[in-house]
Amino acid sequence: MNDEAVRRAEDLFLQGYNCAQAVSAACASNCGVPPEMVVKLATGFGAGMGRTQETCGAVTGAILALGLRGGRALGDDKTRTEETYADVRALLEAFAARHGSCNCRELLGGCDLRTEEGQRDFKAQGLLRSHCLQYVRTAVDLAG
Repeated sequence: MNDEAVRRAEDLFLQGYNCAQAVSAACASNCGVPPEMVVKLATGFGAGMGRTQETCGAVTGAILALGLRGGRALGDDKTRTEETYADVRALLEAFAARHGSCNCRELLGGCDLRTEEGQRDFKAQGLLRSHCLQYVRTAVDLAG
């Protein structure tokens, strides 16, 4: 585990950046893209993509970082796509093995972030620190 990247992701997350922003910014350092751009690109992926609670934002942030570090750019050979797909599948499998799912709503025990009531429950239960922070740590660890 890259302790420095984990600490960076934790700091960003606890400052109020969403899970995807925190993970992608921490994992994509040294990829040649300014951190401000990475954070901006990841904005819509938080809370399971726009608060739809589909794939966990920490996971999608890690996928974004994998693409920035090794994905196919214009003019690159298609083998980079296949390599990135393999890395993404490995990340998804490992995350689900550790936490039982990659689905945000499932990871939060059914808490529905699309509603005001669900958002209040999320805060009242302290899920950001008790659950999401661990998902951020895991995603950074797996994205390496």
